[in-house]
Amino acid sequence: MSDQPVNPPDDEAPKAPAKQARNPLHGLTLEAIVTALADHYGWEELGQRIPIRCFNVDPSVGSSLRFLRKTPWAREKVEGLYLFMQREERRAGRG
Repeated sequence: MSDQPVNPPDDEAPKAPAKQARNPLHGLTLEAIVTALADHYGWEELGQRIPIRCFNVDPSVGSSLRFLRKTPWAREKVEGLYLFMQREERRAGRG
């Protein structure tokens, strides 16, 4: 018997799951999302749209990331607003 592993033929190789194929957030970092929102709306409007302290009191990307990584409901709101912004930009012909 050989000590080398036997590789299955290509048609029998395990397939990577395509769970993320249709996820528009796949591959985006939370930092990229927060930065895009802050650039697009500005911190003041972002704080009005999602009234959380990290957007309204001395806002920064760093403080926002610390809060959003620990707070799933707030992260969902931010991701939802990002998707909304993307849809609006596509409709306006900018995306």
